[in-house]
Order: sequence, then C-alpha cells, then structure tokens
Amino acid sequence: MRLGTYRSLGAACLGAVVLAACASTPPDEDPVQIKLKDLDTRLARVERVVTNQSSVDISNQLEALRADVRSMHNDVDQLSNSLEAVRKQQRDMYADLDQRMKLIEARGGGAASAAGASAGAAAGLTASAAAGVPAPAAGDQGGDDKASYQTAFNLLKDGQYERAIAAFQSFLAAFPTSSLADNGQYWLGEAYYVTKAYPEALAAFQRVVDKYPQSRKLPDALLKIGYCRYEMKQWDAAKSTLAQVASQYADTPAGRLAQQRLEKMAAEKH
Repeated sequence: MRLGTYRSLGAACLGAVVLAACASTPPDEDPVQIKLKDLDTRLARVERVVTNQSSVDISNQLEALRADVRSMHNDVDQLSNSLEAVRKQQRDMYADLDQRMKLIEARGGGAASAAGASAGAAAGLTASAAAGVPAPAAGDQGGDDKASYQTAFNLLKDGQYERAIAAFQSFLAAFPTSSLADNGQYWLGEAYYVTKAYPEALAAFQRVVDKYPQSRKLPDALLKIGYCRYEMKQWDAAKSTLAQVASQYADTPAGRLAQQRLEKMAAEKH
C-alpha cells in the first residue's frame, strides 16, 4: 500500500474521532454552548438595566406631574379660601345688626311697639320731646348732623327703639339734605321693623327707595320692603319685591337673603 493512501486513511480516522468526541461532549461542557449562555446572560442583564432605567425615568416624570398638580390644588384652595373670606366678611357686615336686633327682639318680646308713633316729620319732633331727645327747630341746618345721626344710631344699638325712632325723625326733620339722610331714613325703618310696626317700617323703607334712588342702602331697603310685606301676609307683593332684589342684586348679601326668603316662602307654599 502506498504512503499517500495511509495518510488519507489516518486523516479520515482522526476526523471521525474528533467528530465522535464533539458528539459525545455534554452541552454543559461545550464551549460554544457556554459562550452562547454567557451572551444570553449578559443580554438579559442589559435588558433589565434598560428596563429599570426606563421605569425610573417614568416614575420620576409621574412624581413631577403629581407635584405640579398638588401645587395647583394648593393655589386653588388658597384662592377659594380668600374669596370665601371676603364673601363671609360682606355677609357678616350686613347681617350683624339684623342678628343683634333679632336677639334683642327675642329678649324684649317686642313689648315696646312703635305702632303709635307717627311717621310724619312734625310728629317726629313731638315724639322727640316726649322721649327726652333734643329736637332742633325744623329747617335748622346749623347743628351737627353727624352728631344728631350718631345719637339716634346709638339709641338704636342700645335697644331704645322708641327713643331711636324719635331721634331719627328729629334728625331727618332738622337735616333733610344731610349726606347721612338716606342712612337715617333706612335705620328709622329698621327701628320700626324690630318693634314689629310693619306698616310704619314699610313706609320708611319705601321712602328710601323713592327719595334716595342712588343710595347704597337701596338694595337693603328693597329687601326689608319684601320682609315687611311677608310679615303683613301680602304674599304676592312680597314675592315680587324679593324676586326683584334677588335678580338685580344677586351678588350682594341683600340678594342672597332675598333668595333665601323666596325659598322659605316656597317651602311654606305661599
């Protein structure tokens, strides 16, 4: 046999042995398999890192958005609280005297009624003298209108209603052109109202509307006209006046009180 033939046979046998060895090598010891597993492990690690980083970024962005929303809620709450504080102050300013009068009325029971007091200016001067309130001569503009007005108002606050009525009548007779005349006319109506002299109160409040149409007391006077008509059981007239106040002065304490009284009347089926 030739040398070349021996070499060919040897090479074939070696290849067969190598193949047999590779075929018989377990996967756990196969370098190729080991390399592939290593690559898979590293790839999985990279994917986890990328995934975790994306989650962190998204989480951070969500937290930032939540912080912005919380900040906006805080701003809205602060604005709402400020607005409500202003509204409450307005309601308190208006309702303060009315509440105080109701307490005094409940305490006194309305025994001291001003029904016998005259609404006219001349009768007011007579009542002033009877009640012990100094009454200046009619048309006398030389006195202090502010002092006269304050005297009457203090009597009203103190619950001395008959004297307050007389004092306000005296003030209006003495100082008909005073800048406080519309206020004096309004509080005269309040003094009548708290003593349940509703016809006299109605006339006093109506005079505010007729004589002082530009007065800041106009919404309050209209409201009390509605109240007087309610107390006098003039249901249709009361609803008409209160509806006017609720519509024209909706954003004021008078408008809100008018709406409340209308709702009360509806509940009472008037």
